[in-house]
Amino acid sequence: METRGRVVVVTGGAGGIGAALCQRFAADGAERVVVSDLNAQAAENVAADIGGLAVVADVTVESDVQRLVATTLKAHGRIDIYCSNAGIAFGGGPEASDQAWQQSWEVHVMSHVYAARALLPAMLARRNGYIVGTVSAAGLLNHVLAAPYAVTKAAGLSFLEWLAIAHHDQGLRVSALCPQGVRTAMLTQEGGSFLRAGALEPEQVADAVVEAIRDERFLVLPHPEVSEYFQRKADDYDRWLRGMRRLRARILEER
Repeated sequence: METRGRVVVVTGGAGGIGAALCQRFAADGAERVVVSDLNAQAAENVAADIGGLAVVADVTVESDVQRLVATTLKAHGRIDIYCSNAGIAFGGGPEASDQAWQQSWEVHVMSHVYAARALLPAMLARRNGYIVGTVSAAGLLNHVLAAPYAVTKAAGLSFLEWLAIAHHDQGLRVSALCPQGVRTAMLTQEGGSFLRAGALEPEQVADAVVEAIRDERFLVLPHPEVSEYFQRKADDYDRWLRGMRRLRARILEER
């Protein structure tokens, strides 16, 4: 799918990867870019920069997602590309609070579910539509310091896979964005030199997304090495686990 002339919605669009996606879609000639975020002023700022529309929405509230989709459909008649991009980061393991686990689940899984519920009727009726879900390399490879993040990102990836399996033949296209470190506020919050060393700029990630949409590829891997790591995991799971244990030990020693 080409992005020129498309109506695009980006959640988490006020900063980081989301803002870069909005700017890239606008630069590529999208008909309209809808910038959605919890932060009203930041969303307005991005929308003003690109001539887009700002819509405040909490992606963990289904009625907000329905309103976002309905507002865009009323204004433009269709949604061609929906980037379900909002994300949060909580570290720790089983000891992490119930709130951290629940909020991670709501943002990284249910936001995609709510989006699909709202989008699918019109997209399937038109036999045309694209959903891009921002996951993480952690959805493929886990995260040695952050169980709530890794577990829910893996669940989000699985849901996107399901959509691609169930509805491809009805015209729906799906991509899962799985970067490693990206120079955003979330990376600063997460910490850890192992992610910062090869971190990309959000604009580089947006470039990879647009390329994947044009090729209609499911996995979007801005860091090519993630494909190699994923292959190693599939080839020898136990060896991969040993390597991840060594990585975790090294990181903990550096702290």
